[in-house]
Amino acid sequence: MTSSTDRTQLFHALHRPGPLALPNAWDVASALVVEAAGAKAVATTSAGVAWSLGAADGDRLARDRAVDLVARIVGAVGIPVSADIESGFGRTADEVAETVRAIAEAGASGVNIEDGVGGGLRDTAEQEERLAAAREAAPDLYLNARIDTYLRQIGDPADRLERTLERAASFLEAGASGIFVPGVTDLETVTELAKGIAAPMNVLVGPGAPAVDELAKAGVARMSLGSAVAEAAYAVARRAAEELLTRGTYRSVEGGIEYGELNALFK
Repeated sequence: MTSSTDRTQLFHALHRPGPLALPNAWDVASALVVEAAGAKAVATTSAGVAWSLGAADGDRLARDRAVDLVARIVGAVGIPVSADIESGFGRTADEVAETVRAIAEAGASGVNIEDGVGGGLRDTAEQEERLAAAREAAPDLYLNARIDTYLRQIGDPADRLERTLERAASFLEAGASGIFVPGVTDLETVTELAKGIAAPMNVLVGPGAPAVDELAKAGVARMSLGSAVAEAAYAVARRAAEELLTRGTYRSVEGGIEYGELNALFK
């Protein structure tokens, strides 16, 4: 296994020019499956992590539990790990810095930090302060600054592109390594965003979104499935339970990873 420093340097390099496709994981087993499938890095989904640990998404999970999960994933895989830490598990910039420092010490190569708060967006200046504190806490970490203008459909749609680009520029000035804009996948808008963001751009993908190669041509460096894989896995669990309990049959669990193959991933 390479050192934490080597993996962090590699993670930065994977964004330039990209594309870096990330099927997000939520526990050690899913991270090992992602690695075995050939992924170049593992990114966690905050929602999946929270659900797997018995909490709701949205800064409800205790910081120490999130850090512990990241450390266990880092210890299990040999590729870079990026941790989705929601809005930083902290009310203040100093608390965000504590979170990021702990995540870096756990061996992660990158973090995602959201700018959403409540039903809207955090004030730009306040988010800059939080990102700057995160950068100071972990100078080498890949800091992916998430902008929720499209995901939350904030403001007039006609102004959304400009507002997103303004926030992106501010966040990069504060120390972000890249910009994550979930909630938008139409190629025209994505192309304009990628042109206007002076750093690697990340989008959230899933059913209905353009393929990875199409997004790459539009200038996107990183594509993430987010919580979609965890949601699909839990959907299988629900279908299997309902089928067993209502019809007494088992077709819902066909096509699973064979026991021996899955068990062999744990060394």
